[in-house]
Amino acid sequence: MSAVQYRERISQALSRIWETQTANIEKVSEVMADCIARGGLVHLFGSGHSVLPVQDMFPRYGAFPGFRPLMDMRLMWTNVIGSGGAKGLLWLERREGYATVLFENEPIRSGDVMLVFSHGGLNAAGIEVLLEAKKRGLITVAVTSLDNYRKREATHSSGKKLADVADHVIDNCIPAEDALVAVEGWKAPVAAGSTVSTVTIAMAIIAEVAANLAAKGHNPPVFVSPNVAGIPADNNNRVYQEYERSLKR
Repeated sequence: MSAVQYRERISQALSRIWETQTANIEKVSEVMADCIARGGLVHLFGSGHSVLPVQDMFPRYGAFPGFRPLMDMRLMWTNVIGSGGAKGLLWLERREGYATVLFENEPIRSGDVMLVFSHGGLNAAGIEVLLEAKKRGLITVAVTSLDNYRKREATHSSGKKLADVADHVIDNCIPAEDALVAVEGWKAPVAAGSTVSTVTIAMAIIAEVAANLAAKGHNPPVFVSPNVAGIPADNNNRVYQEYERSLKR
């Protein structure tokens, strides 16, 4: 059964993350907690489907200020074809030179952290976001497929892939082709694994950064579901207010 095959493959990938990437997740989380504790920001970027872990880190229930999604609708799709479609997005994320435009008027400061999600790690958008971040004195982190890194040649004019320009790299442990299930008679596999993998890594980072901040005596307001009993009615407004203050620091 193909559903069982997917469960087995994605379970194997998640097991590999815990077996091989736990130390990397812990180190990155320590760096991020230090940044947030001193009033800095952890910026989050992804294009295409790699925007999904960005959206899931903040704002969402169980997250807290200090993380900042760097969102650009031109690098996300709001349609399949036509205006805002996937075709245009895939063209733009491969074009060089866009990251400097993306950074205009953004509160990106030396000492902050930039985290980029990209399964393939070859597109110009993610690579140049990290390169531009490093120029500005940020610590850089990549979550990417090292299987893809090993199998594919660089396409950026610098000759670099995402993992080459990051200070810290976390392997999403998903094979280069991303899709995990072979269907008899079909030429290509189906059922992607990178979203499950990267969101898992993202939530592990959220949990570990929170633990690090607590150890430092920091207690930021947490974005909480209204289904949680005993939380003040103004709690989530406090999250927004703290986030706004962090942008101005």
